Amino acid sequence: MAKKQEIDARHYDVILAPHITEKATLASENNAVVFKVAGDATKPQIKEAVEALFSVKVTGVNTINVKGKTKRWKGKPYKRNDLKKAVVTLAEGDSIDVTSGL
Repeated sequence: MAKKQEIDARHYDVILAPHITEKATLASENNAVVFKVAGDATKPQIKEAVEALFSVKVTGVNTINVKGKTKRWKGKPYKRNDLKKAVVTLAEGDSIDVTSGL
């Protein structure tokens, strides 16, 4: 039996928000959930935070660094913020409902 992890304030600093897109919804059919995470978060930190916050067993974490696009507004260029996403694969039978809050 796995011991219950304590929820620490740093877990809320690692997991910023769920990333809800059409592709992320399709991934949820394969026990995967996509989160926006802190730029300096590591895979073990992400795994620990998801297990503590949602009381689930994580089997894998894949991360993606998305570079911000350069856009123009009223002729002036600006750059969107960089983003780090984590695709968290859950154990069989576990699930997270991202539409409800923490």
